[in-house]
Amino acid sequence: MEDIEEEIETRDAYGTQLMDGDTVVLIKDLKVKGAGQTLKKGSKAKNIRLTDNPEEIEVQAEGIRGLVLRTEFVKKA
Repeated sequence: MEDIEEEIETRDAYGTQLMDGDTVVLIKDLKVKGAGQTLKKGSKAKNIRLTDNPEEIEVQAEGIRGLVLRTEFVKKA
């Protein structure tokens, strides 16, 4: 039997497919636990990285490296 590797699609809050290196915009204010700051609606995060979980992406935003966001809170820019 052949191993068929399923391709996992990561999609933003509006159903647009996301890829490594895309830029996303926050659609909601988000409090960042442990950093003591809030990421504001409309903030851009450039050069995202996809994770093993299709509902999460890794971003660098406002000096916070390795921040993982749920895709339900972003849209592709």
